[in-house]
Amino acid sequence: MQTDNLISLKDDMIAFIAGHGMHRMNAYVHEDIPTVVFEEEHADSWKDFVEHAKAAGVSFLTMSEVTLEKRDIEILIEQLRAREFPDSDDTPDIDDAQYLVNYVGKTGYLQLGFAYNGIMFIYETSTEWYDRFQQLMESVSDFDSIIVDDPDADE
Repeated sequence: MQTDNLISLKDDMIAFIAGHGMHRMNAYVHEDIPTVVFEEEHADSWKDFVEHAKAAGVSFLTMSEVTLEKRDIEILIEQLRAREFPDSDDTPDIDDAQYLVNYVGKTGYLQLGFAYNGIMFIYETSTEWYDRFQQLMESVSDFDSIIVDDPDADE
């Protein structure tokens, strides 16, 4: 997807789903659930996905979106600063996080899903800035999960 805001795509999806006589439920399908991810072959692959759902006889799709909020960036920057050695505001990751403020209020991620035979089928699309935001968030959580071996802790 070559845009920095997916809100018009979301509106198109809502209209297309309703036009097929299907319902939509606001819900996010977590990656811990058995899923099949629909591979995007062209810009309108999401339409194929909705048509597959209809052909499978499902009556509704799940839909989830992520709109970037200023607080999300503030938290990310705080966490990035906490992991820097020595403390510095001049790192590429912090610069990238600060640049994300340009996308506050924009929708960067959309997910459609439907259940069929105990499996969730998922369609996802995102913007480049959202992908970078996710990479930064994962780098912070990966850093937080590092366990320091303290030999004195056993005594």
